[in-house]
Amino acid sequence: MGVFRLNPEGIDQDDLEFHLIDHGLEEFGESTGGEGEPQLVARCLFEDLGTLQKALEERGITPISAEHEYICTTPTELGEAEATEVLELIDKLEQEDDVQNVFHTLA
Repeated sequence: MGVFRLNPEGIDQDDLEFHLIDHGLEEFGESTGGEGEPQLVARCLFEDLGTLQKALEERGITPISAEHEYICTTPTELGEAEATEVLELIDKLEQEDDVQNVFHTLA
């Protein structure tokens, strides 16, 4: 999916959400950034990334970031011991300087 992270200051969230629905918005909600700062997250299908970006630009909104993310549609469920082992591996991968993103299907 295409993902836009926005600074919520000065944004009427309901108005923006209704506007973006007409431009391919799939999901819209609040989140926090890496340092705990509040953010709005707008998700669209990857092919609608340009359309949603143009709609944000028309509103004068500059995203904090715009990227694509893998969103799991078929999660994998594991037993407690296996899940713990996988989560430890994911944590080690995320700590590596050369690793930018880690995607998984663990439920």
